[in-house]
Amino acid sequence: MTIKKYSLGPLAANCYFLIEENDLVLIDPGDEASFILEEIQRQRLNLKAIFATHGHFDHIGAVGEIQRSFDVPFYISKKDLFLVERLNETAKYFLGYNPYFLPPKNIKDLNKKTFHVSRLTFDVIPTFGHTPGSVCFYFQDKKIIFTGDILFKNAIGRYDFSYSDKKKLFTSLKKILSLPGKTIVYPGHGEQTKIEEEKNQRLP
Repeated sequence: MTIKKYSLGPLAANCYFLIEENDLVLIDPGDEASFILEEIQRQRLNLKAIFATHGHFDHIGAVGEIQRSFDVPFYISKKDLFLVERLNETAKYFLGYNPYFLPPKNIKDLNKKTFHVSRLTFDVIPTFGHTPGSVCFYFQDKKIIFTGDILFKNAIGRYDFSYSDKKKLFTSLKKILSLPGKTIVYPGHGEQTKIEEEKNQRLP
């Protein structure tokens, strides 16, 4: 599997291309749909599905426009559907202008523990707290995890939103930090890290 990271949009959220041969899975395409579509075409990739670690606009904003070109499912926890419905409202609040994101369609719930997409197999780990439906995508055989906005390099996710839950977030962090130390962490913002480098996070 080849992983390509693109930091996109005003909040520099990480969009990940997971490529196996010519098949592609997208994780958190938050903005700059035109760029993403150009890269898919330039690299001659076959998009299979889109997955979101959570429902914040900077992680899902490009989904609807991408789906205009590719009729693929969009997977997100049903607990974050209220954020999908507020997509443009929330973006306008944080950005100060309305980016007019197209709403996602063909939405599927992350209702399985393990997903098989093309030649890729990974586990969905519920990591509630940042949002009610935050999840991580864990490739156990490759010792790789995509943590969204739960865990960053030398930082943890916010829990000050009205729908956040500090207790659940710290429980989720303990779960993630119990993974093998060599596991590579691909976060929703910033640079990659490893579990062993983040185990000193101050948790209650």
